[in-house]
Amino acid sequence: MEFGPIWRAALRNKTGIVLIVLQVAFTMALVINAIAIAEERARLMARPSGVDEANIFHLNSSGFAADFDAKLTIEEDLRQIRGMPGVQAAVQINSIPLGGSGWGMGLKTTPGPEIEGVPTTVYFVDEQGVDALGVELITGEDFAASDISWRMPATSEWSNKTILSKDLAAALFPNDPTYGVGKIVYIADTQPMTVVGVVDELQGPWSGWDNVEHTMLVPEHLWNKSTAYLIRAEPGARDALMPRIETLLADREQGRIVRDMRTMEETRKNSYELNQALINILGTTIAILVAITTLGVAGLTSFNVTRRTKQIGTRRALGATRTDILRYFLAENLLFTVIGVTLGAVLAIGINILLVEAFSVPRFSWYLLPATMLALIVVSQLAVLFPARRAAAVPPAVATRTV
Repeated sequence: MEFGPIWRAALRNKTGIVLIVLQVAFTMALVINAIAIAEERARLMARPSGVDEANIFHLNSSGFAADFDAKLTIEEDLRQIRGMPGVQAAVQINSIPLGGSGWGMGLKTTPGPEIEGVPTTVYFVDEQGVDALGVELITGEDFAASDISWRMPATSEWSNKTILSKDLAAALFPNDPTYGVGKIVYIADTQPMTVVGVVDELQGPWSGWDNVEHTMLVPEHLWNKSTAYLIRAEPGARDALMPRIETLLADREQGRIVRDMRTMEETRKNSYELNQALINILGTTIAILVAITTLGVAGLTSFNVTRRTKQIGTRRALGATRTDILRYFLAENLLFTVIGVTLGAVLAIGINILLVEAFSVPRFSWYLLPATMLALIVVSQLAVLFPARRAAAVPPAVATRTV
């Protein structure tokens, strides 16, 4: 079918055509960028935390009694928790991966305040820290019980050993196949620490942080009245262990409150709830935009069918088949939809460039352009199918009598 007659006939209703082309174009531009943002959020949410999420839970203990002995309580808590059937490992820890709050420091390979450090999260753990988190030690060695010291709240001294995450080690020691094991890093500008091991993956507590993969383990217990315990259960034992351990701690020491017990899966879900909400909003927005565009295309075609009833009847009387009429309206819609999505592709690129520069929104993947163009063309053709079939069904005799 030639598009010349279709173009000339459609130009008699320039306003309607322009509106549809612009509507398709803006829908195309907004949909692509919305999908790109949703894709990026989904990618962030899919990142592995590095820990054994399916079997880990954690809780907080806060002592309030005047005679509350923090050190003795922590030691006894860990002894009893670790002795319970179904517990694989347990550790006192200062913050929870993806938990939202934590301790950040800077590490450097050269001492001195004038040297900028590589930002990292600090996890204070003991010799069961690696096992309790369920992270994989890929090189070096774990902490020994003799490495663990007690850290007072006001101290500024640091342990002389550390275990780094692979991403942090790579940032500190690029191109080093040993990831810096055995080498010295400096914390608090001048205090040396020997890297004794490297774990594969371990995320920090802030899921939105650019350096969430930068983490370090420090072999210290925290001498605090308020503390957190992270427990890794044997596979399948977590849910049964949670109320038992909560009851054990609450009954064992009356001068404290045991609260905020959560699974690691719940913590992960809470950490990414804003990302999930944004994805839901963007998905709803995309659906609304496509629906409005679909209704607009269907409405314009219905208007054209009504306006051209006499023309349709004349063509039918001259021998045009129903298939010819159906094909005419589908071809007409295809012509202007293609114009719209082409204009929309240009707008999408321009908007994306602005978003990248102004808000650090990721560039959309190249395949989104052809995929979205094809999807909108298909949706548009489906939208026009019903009114086009109605036009094709107009009887010639009735149409020719229409004024």
